[in-house]
Amino acid sequence: MRLKALVLLLVLLGGLPLAADTYPRQPLDVEHYRFALGLSDTTDRITGTATVRVRMLAAGVRTVALDLGGTTTARAGRGMTVERVTVDGASATYAHTADRLTVTLPAASRDRQRLDLVIQYAGIPHEGLQIKPNRHGDRTFFSDNWPDKARQWLPTIDHISDKATMEMVVDAPAHYQVISNGRRVEETDLPAGMRRTVWHATVPISPWLYALGVARFAVQHVGDYNGVPIETWVFAQDRDAGFHDFAVPTREALAFYSERVGPYSYEKLANVQSNSVSGGMESASALFYAPGSVVGDRNTRWRNVVIHEIAHQWFGNAVTEHNWDDVWLSEGFATYFTQLFIEHAYGRDEFVDNMRRSRQTILDFYAKTPDYRIVHDNLNDMSRVTTGMTYQKGAWVLHMLRQRMGDDRFWAGIRTYYRRYQDASASTADFREVMEQTSGESLTTFFDQWLYRGGNPQLSVTWAWDSTARTVTVTVTQTQPGPPFALPLELGVRTATGATRIERIDMNGASATATFKAEQELAAIVVDPNVRLLAATESAASRKEKM
Repeated sequence: MRLKALVLLLVLLGGLPLAADTYPRQPLDVEHYRFALGLSDTTDRITGTATVRVRMLAAGVRTVALDLGGTTTARAGRGMTVERVTVDGASATYAHTADRLTVTLPAASRDRQRLDLVIQYAGIPHEGLQIKPNRHGDRTFFSDNWPDKARQWLPTIDHISDKATMEMVVDAPAHYQVISNGRRVEETDLPAGMRRTVWHATVPISPWLYALGVARFAVQHVGDYNGVPIETWVFAQDRDAGFHDFAVPTREALAFYSERVGPYSYEKLANVQSNSVSGGMESASALFYAPGSVVGDRNTRWRNVVIHEIAHQWFGNAVTEHNWDDVWLSEGFATYFTQLFIEHAYGRDEFVDNMRRSRQTILDFYAKTPDYRIVHDNLNDMSRVTTGMTYQKGAWVLHMLRQRMGDDRFWAGIRTYYRRYQDASASTADFREVMEQTSGESLTTFFDQWLYRGGNPQLSVTWAWDSTARTVTVTVTQTQPGPPFALPLELGVRTATGATRIERIDMNGASATATFKAEQELAAIVVDPNVRLLAATESAASRKEKM
């Protein structure tokens, strides 16, 4: 019903196209997962008992399907094998094929009925959970669920919009520490040199954000912000460098986003040196970073990765895109809000330099791939869910929206959007609706041209000075293929003495001409001097024409 209502709303609003989502939906909601896992030093085989609490959303349902990677010839025997399934304590029949576990319910469901499915399984993970030595040669276990690999070791509804609370119960050799989402609620020594660690996430999150890290860690409690513990988890050998690197700017970023966007959702914020990612991974409340993130010098590159992954706790984690076609709501937002923190903490010059470099990256990409759209059409190949444009152009869309709305309205809209969809899911249409309500104007054209079509504006600007009338006439022409963009264009009008003023042209077609007062001969007209527009121009200074 929600999908039908959204389609109708877009039609009534003359709205943007709704991307298809082919994931097989079911009339149920997973409310909670409990994963009890057994890990060993003598084998890569894991054992698992997953309890999945579902609430049925319709009567008459006879089967429930979960995603779970099985063994295949191509996987050389790796994968999960199901040993037993029960529903509310009674044995149930099931089929496990093509990475789907289909469970037959003992009786047809009742509407709003809650059921506990318990799956006992075991196997060597094909992917999703990486079991391998770290850079110091120590054995480690680290999750790598992006974007849909949780199913390779956890029975889940492995779709980005299906959010649930989660409990991770891990029995592992006692010489390891265990990190996961949420709050640690138990740590108990067991016989035979084993230890049980239990983490409980009380806020619903998507399966790709579920985290598990098992290693010889050095762990530091850095402090807290408004009662939220801040922790550092690094390989034991990297203690000194890791504690130094992650101490800043974690608290400052946590405070900035909490105060400017809205309250932090989770029980803790832990920066974790991991053995399963090459950059950063925003797994909720337990943020993973590459082994090389610990260098001991607090360099700018890794500082910015930390800021980016913290920004994700608001955008991508707490407010999650409804499907992968809208992934810019995660990556574009985290990229731009990284820059907003940089502007706040390190100054506008660094912010502007970063946005300028980002713009050039976007223009270079589109010179080779002119048709790429930010909101795409449900790519079946999950490896193509994101590109650099999801990050960079997504950030630039927010930057231009901020210029259009003004700082006060932009931030007010962001706060409303976060408050409305915190710990839930949202679409691009949902975000647009909030920003339209806040700005009091239609943003259909803006969203359509920047998110739902390819390309970027290419501008040719010419000008001529009339010494008699003391005016300058400027003509701006869009030369890119396809329909023109609607653009608010700023021009820096610079005289021979170096004095510069800003003039504005609103382009609503392929070309626009405007005449401004100019008492002196001009030296140049600089397009977009304040770095507010994503567009290519012929040069930094426009061409002068003869009168």
